[in-house]
Formats: sequence, C-alpha cells, structure tokens
Amino acid sequence: MAHLRETSDKALKLLRTLPRVQIGNLRPNPNSKQNDKRGRAQHGGDKHGAGNKGSGQRQNFMRLGYETGNQPFYLRFPYEPYYKGHHMKRQYPPISLLQLQVLIDTNRIDISQPVDISTLCNSGLLKLKPAEMEYGFQLTDEGLDNFKAKINIEVQHANEAVIAAIERNGGVIRTAYYDPRSLHMLANAKKWFEKGVPIPYRMMPPQDAMDYYTDAKNRGYLANPEEISKDRLVLAQKYGYQLPRIEDDSAYEMLSATKDPRQVFYGLEPGWLINVVDKTIMRRKK
Repeated sequence: MAHLRETSDKALKLLRTLPRVQIGNLRPNPNSKQNDKRGRAQHGGDKHGAGNKGSGQRQNFMRLGYETGNQPFYLRFPYEPYYKGHHMKRQYPPISLLQLQVLIDTNRIDISQPVDISTLCNSGLLKLKPAEMEYGFQLTDEGLDNFKAKINIEVQHANEAVIAAIERNGGVIRTAYYDPRSLHMLANAKKWFEKGVPIPYRMMPPQDAMDYYTDAKNRGYLANPEEISKDRLVLAQKYGYQLPRIEDDSAYEMLSATKDPRQVFYGLEPGWLINVVDKTIMRRKK
C-alpha cells in the first residue's frame, strides 16, 4: 500500500505543476491524421507536372511550324524548285524476289493462280496505302539467284534483271497501272464487296506514265503482244538462258491469264455485283 501511495502522490504533484486542460493544449495522437495535400518539394509541388503558365499547362499546344515568334523554318530557307510536286509523286513500295520466294515457300501465295496486288495484300505480310500515294508494288532484284518459282505475276514496276529472272524460270511478268480507287479495292477486296457496289472500270494511266506501260521492254500491259514476244527472246539471248516455251507448258492456261485494261479483278468484269452474304455474283445484262 505504501508503494501505491507514493505513486499517487507523485501523480498529484505532477498535475499541480502542469497547466490546466484547454483547447490550446489538446493535440491528436501521433500519426492519427494524414495530410492529403501535396508538398511543394524542391521546385514546388503545386503544379502537378504541368509547369508554370503557357501552352504546356493549359494544353493549348502550338500549331505545327510555329517557333514562338521566331521566323519559322519554312520561311528562313529559300524555295527549292526540285521539291515542286514532290508530295504528289507516285510511290511504289518495294518487294524483293527473295521476299516473294519466301512467301511462296511458306504457302502465303498460291502460284497456281495469277498473282496481283490483291494476292500480295491477302498474304497478310504486305500492305498498300493508296492514301499515302502508294500506287502498287515494285519488284526488286534482291535474291535474284535464289528465285526458282514459275509464276504469273502482275506488278507496277520492275527492271530488266527482275524480268529476266521471272522469264528464265518459265514465268510471266506484267506491269500494270491502277488508279487510286482500284487500288483501294485491291488492297481490301472484302471490305469493298461488303459495300454492295458494282465493280467500276479501271482508269487508264496518266500521260506521264503512258510511255512506261506501253513499252514492251517493261512488259507493259498496254504493249503490243508481238513486240513482247520478240523482246522476251532478245532478253534471253542477252542474259544467256534458254527461253522456255509457255505454249508447251502444262500450266499454259494459268500463265496466259491476263486482265482487260479496264478490269480490276481476275475473273470479275466491271459492272458485276458481288453479294458476300449470299455468295452470289450478279452479272450485268449485255
């Protein structure tokens, strides 16, 4: 009991020395309250990463080419005439013979049927963007010595070495022009057919491309077939290979398949309507 009395005496003595309990003396328990506001940190934390004033804070971004009052780049340098019309020039994304051989070996392309833009886009590995002035594919000579396929292919541009590589294996190559509307159809034929619109006519090449597609050396689709036959023999003699006779080939029907200059799809004439749901073709009456 003596111990308890001493303890109570000490407590009473302590209370006599402490000030009276007031609002100013009340304090919450430590860590019982959390501050929800961000601290200002070293460089100030009240802007949340948006900075102080200006377009970055208000998300009112400057227009392209504006340099905050300075004379812009396109006015500091003089106009160069060789850039005139550059944004309107036709582009031809490249596809090499090596890539084409890989697509054939992996069964991405069926060479028992003629190959055109639609076949290449349906492989799932090549894309064509007509909205970005891409007017088809050009076949390049990379993998020239490794190409062994016999194919009937239609591209938009090819050089002499590529033509020789195709014809050396008994194949046929043709360069053809497609207008932007036809290119949109070939790049995604299913989407076009789902519109329920008749197939339109393919437009003829513009004046600056007419010479290329009427030249037999380029295997243009508007060239004279007799001149193409003569140039095939001349090219074989130039590159030193025996030109195979297509007429004696068992796949002559496939190799000789061509499109009309106003035709977009193989086997489908302009004016026909494709019903994807019913899987029917509505032909135009003649």
